[in-house]
Amino acid sequence: MPGTPDLKQQRLVGKLLQRTRLQMPVIGMESEFNVFLDEKEIDPRVFWGHPSAFIDRPLLPREKSSLQLPTGGAVYFDRGVIEVVTPVIELAPHSTARTVRNLWEQIGFVRGQLTRWEKANDHTVRLKAYSTHYNISYEIPKREQNARRNEKALALLLAYILPVPVMLVASNRRSTGVGVRPRGSRIEITVDFTPDPGMMIAAATLIVGIVREVMTWPSYELAVLNQLPIPIVDGVVPGKHTTRKGWLTKDFHYAQSPYTSDINAPVWKTQFGEMMSLRAMGARVAWYFRRSIRKYSDPFSMRLLFAILSGRAPSLLELSDRPAAYEDVGHLCRWGSVIHELKNRDIELDITRAASEIWDGQSIDEYIVDRGNARAMHLTESAAIPAPQRKNAIAAAQPERVAPSPALRPRAARPPVRARRRKDTPARLMPQRPSDYLDRRGTSLLRGTTPDRERRRTNERRSGTYNTPFPDRRLTRSAYEQVFLQLVSGRKLRMGSEVYRPIGMKGWYHAIFRRESDGAERLLTIDQLLRKMNDWQ
Repeated sequence: MPGTPDLKQQRLVGKLLQRTRLQMPVIGMESEFNVFLDEKEIDPRVFWGHPSAFIDRPLLPREKSSLQLPTGGAVYFDRGVIEVVTPVIELAPHSTARTVRNLWEQIGFVRGQLTRWEKANDHTVRLKAYSTHYNISYEIPKREQNARRNEKALALLLAYILPVPVMLVASNRRSTGVGVRPRGSRIEITVDFTPDPGMMIAAATLIVGIVREVMTWPSYELAVLNQLPIPIVDGVVPGKHTTRKGWLTKDFHYAQSPYTSDINAPVWKTQFGEMMSLRAMGARVAWYFRRSIRKYSDPFSMRLLFAILSGRAPSLLELSDRPAAYEDVGHLCRWGSVIHELKNRDIELDITRAASEIWDGQSIDEYIVDRGNARAMHLTESAAIPAPQRKNAIAAAQPERVAPSPALRPRAARPPVRARRRKDTPARLMPQRPSDYLDRRGTSLLRGTTPDRERRRTNERRSGTYNTPFPDRRLTRSAYEQVFLQLVSGRKLRMGSEVYRPIGMKGWYHAIFRRESDGAERLLTIDQLLRKMNDWQ
């Protein structure tokens, strides 16, 4: 039959792509943005059809409607949003900083192309931050998984551990949840976009460190949470993720929204009966995983992460509202800058008042009321489920009550402490801090600061005022990152006596090459290309 060999070949290629595993564990990130054309939200797929419609140069094609960008990542349209994706980057020291830098390079390229397009077509285009996904590879093959240790059980366990520390570093007062999705050979963490690049690196460092450590545990059963000193909010059961399979812990799963509450108030009961603040819980979780976090981190991000969790640097949850930078990514926030709300908190209230119409005219108080209504609806729907069925479902998702071993038994619970102000409510603003946040973030990098003055005097390479979110001047490119940069460079690859030219990508692991002599095509993995880095012409 005509076409049968082609179909068989496609099936063989499809199986090859599914079975291919990289030789090194990797991470990757993706961010989604709503698009506003002349201040009206549009579906980019309906308006442009393909990303090439606003990009003014030929790019390496990928599958479906995506393009490989000159910065190594990709851009495509997905369910009403523009999505930018990093290439896979192998896990190593500084890998989280490399990944976040690469993501902001994709954002910067797309924002630059949209700026060119809007000038040429007399329109305005604005990118509004929607979400960020953190992908971490999971190397255990299916044949070696069992009922106690598989990707689904891992996702559920992480859905209990991650929400509190992640919300403190990556979320804002209008965020609604933290999700965990099993995706076969990777675990995907879904969170709100973080507009400050330095805080995004800290969030990536936290997430990767925790996920990679939990992967090594011999069992992913929830009962381990009663054996380890990892506090979680008692009684909170994650719900099903709204997209695909997985789990999502939303604000209305808690007795009160943690995103609009005082993160320093010890009003949350842990599974051990101890009353703690969200900040104290997040700090204790991160401290337990500190060795794994340090393994993939860098000194700057490690300091910033624990400064936020210890209260020496502010969390976005302590601002009066969501930062305005969410509304215009690429203009109000970009790599190499710090968002205004963190840079100078003394004028942060004035900024939010001046931009009061940015958030669709809805004040933070109105937003809190809306989320309260969502919680009431959630409770009503839960009450409609028959009691035996509801009890069985909750019991299946709750950690088993097991007495902790003496070596892991937590400290005795402390008596509840009054909030800082007796009449504090979630709608009230958090007390302001002194505006010395930037100095804290860059103390060890500033010349002439005490107690580092004498040491910095002999090291002039780090002179100057620290005004970037991350000191990336010594941050190298990862091995896989260099492969992708070669692929998009337009250069040709010599293999033996033949010369090949890259013409496309298949997923993230394979590149398609065409032989110059006769046009024959060949599929190579990025691991194969990594061994041929000296053969590019």
